[in-house]
Amino acid sequence: MQNVQFYQDAFTSHLEGFTQDREPLSLYSPINYILQLGGKRLRPVLTLMTAEIFNADYKIALDAALSIEVFHNFSLVHDDIMDDAPLRRGYQTVHEKWDVNTGILSGDAMLIMAYQLFENYEPVTFQALAKLFSKTALEVCEGQQYDVDFETRDDVTIGEYLKMIEYKTAVLVGAAMKMGAIVANTSLEDQNNIYEFGKNLGIAFQLQDDYLDVFGDPKTFGKQVGGDIIENKKTYLYLKALEFSNEADRLELTQLFSSNPEDLSAKINTAKQIFVSSGSAEATKNAIQEYTHKAFSVLSTINISEDKKVLLKAFGNNLMNRNV
Repeated sequence: MQNVQFYQDAFTSHLEGFTQDREPLSLYSPINYILQLGGKRLRPVLTLMTAEIFNADYKIALDAALSIEVFHNFSLVHDDIMDDAPLRRGYQTVHEKWDVNTGILSGDAMLIMAYQLFENYEPVTFQALAKLFSKTALEVCEGQQYDVDFETRDDVTIGEYLKMIEYKTAVLVGAAMKMGAIVANTSLEDQNNIYEFGKNLGIAFQLQDDYLDVFGDPKTFGKQVGGDIIENKKTYLYLKALEFSNEADRLELTQLFSSNPEDLSAKINTAKQIFVSSGSAEATKNAIQEYTHKAFSVLSTINISEDKKVLLKAFGNNLMNRNV
C-alpha cells in the first residue's frame, strides 16, 4: 500500500488522459474545467487504496476511481446551480463561468460518462459496480432533495440531518471504497464492511465540512465561508445550537435563519457567536470524533493485516485534522 500522494499522482495522470478536447467544445470544456480544478480527490484515492488493501494492483481500479470522481463532480456542478454558488475550490463555478444551461447539460453528460467507465471491466465486475453505482447515485439525489427541503422547514431533527448527510455525502465515500474491494474480487462480507468504514468516515467528513464552512479559513477552504448560514441551511451546528441555547438566543437564531439581510457579514458573525456560546461548535467537533471512531471500530471485522488497519486509521485521522 502506497501513501496518499502516490495515489493522487497516479489518479491525476489517469484523469489527464480522460480530459481530452472533444467536440462540441461548449459541452466538454466545462467538464474538463471542473475535473481539472483539483480538490482533495478523496474518493478516487480511497478506491485505489482499497484495491491494494485487498491485495490487488491499484491500476485495475483506476477506471472505477475515475467514475466516482466524474460522478462526484457532476453532482457538484448541479448542486452549485441549485445553491447559486459563485465559487468552487476557489474558482468560478461552471454556471458562473459559462451559464446555467451549459452547467445542466455538461453535468448530464458527466453522469453518462461515469457509467461508461464501467464498460472497461469484465461482465461480473461491471454488474456489481453498476448496481452499487445506481443505488448510490439515487441516494445522493435523495440526500440533495432532503437538503433542499430542510431549507424551508423549521422542525428538522438531528436524526433527519444525519440521514441527509449520509445520503448526500457519506454513501459516495462508502461506495468509493467498496468499488475498490469489488475490482479486487474480495468477499462480499469484506466489501460490505469496508463500505461501512467509508460511510462512517464520510459522515465525519461532512460534519467537518459543515464546521469548516463556518469556522474555516477562506484562503484554504476554497468555498465561501459562511455559505451555509447565508443559505439558511439547517446544519448540525444550527440544530445543536437550537437544542442548547436559551430562549432568547434560540429566537434570534431562528429569525436569523429565516431572513436574507443585506448585511451578510453581520448575519454570519451573529450565528458564529451563538454556535460558540451555546456549545454547538464543541458538540460538532465531538460528533466528528464519534463518527471517526465508529469507522475505526469496523476495521476489526475486515480481513486485512493489522498494519493496513493502522494505515487506514492514520488516513482517517489526517482527514479529520484538515483545514480545507
